[in-house]
Amino acid sequence: METKQTVLITGATSGIGKELALLFAKEQYKLVIVARNQEKLESTADELKQIGSPQVTPISCDLSVAGNAQQLYDQVKQKGIQIGILVNDAGAGEHGFFKETRLEEELAIIQLNVASLVHLTKLYLQEMVERNEGKILQLASIAAYQPTPLLAVYAATKAFVLSFTDALINELKDTNVTMTALIPGPTDTEFFVRAHAENVKATDNVDDPAVVAKVGFEALMSGKPHAVAPGMTSQIVMSSLMSNQQVAAMARKQMEEKPVVSEDDKKN
Repeated sequence: METKQTVLITGATSGIGKELALLFAKEQYKLVIVARNQEKLESTADELKQIGSPQVTPISCDLSVAGNAQQLYDQVKQKGIQIGILVNDAGAGEHGFFKETRLEEELAIIQLNVASLVHLTKLYLQEMVERNEGKILQLASIAAYQPTPLLAVYAATKAFVLSFTDALINELKDTNVTMTALIPGPTDTEFFVRAHAENVKATDNVDDPAVVAKVGFEALMSGKPHAVAPGMTSQIVMSSLMSNQQVAAMARKQMEEKPVVSEDDKKN
């Protein structure tokens, strides 16, 4: 019986990352799961073992800190684990006008969403190309197509991820290594709360992370370049037909706070 490859998933204890981990566990893949919270990692590891993963290695690592991606890679190597599938899921955003948001927070977001993703991709892609085997899933977003006021840095990082991924897909076309960009819309995860955006209009219509993960999983395993969440194709087409300023105006409306409804108004 062929031994399945080990999968490394960042951001694996919640949202889309956890749902992807569950899908791999059900297919009996070995897993390396990465997140910041050790308690959540241990709990998630137990859950993944119970549903079928023969081996789960939890590693606590904050990828928003420069240098930690290299430390993560080194730690996995020291354990003698070869990664056959990389899932760069971890990501974050910060809601608000750029002139008012915290610089240190946004530099950490760039480190997490861009620099650590590039770092891990570089190290594992080199190994995969050398073996001529492997798969990588990069978490992009519908925001990659939409300059997004009030979420400007996050959207820009996702545009980077999509452009970076598409360029590498072309570079890899003569190999057996594949790369896939997962493109979700607003999804029912902890993202909006962590970004201090839990009351924006975009939260009125969010996707189930399990559905988004399944789309990503199936595209990744079949080697497709893009995995587009349900309903997002029309938004991508619309964004490509409009000017950036028109798209930004549309995106801003989704990032604006919903009006506060008083208890009296609710009763009426």
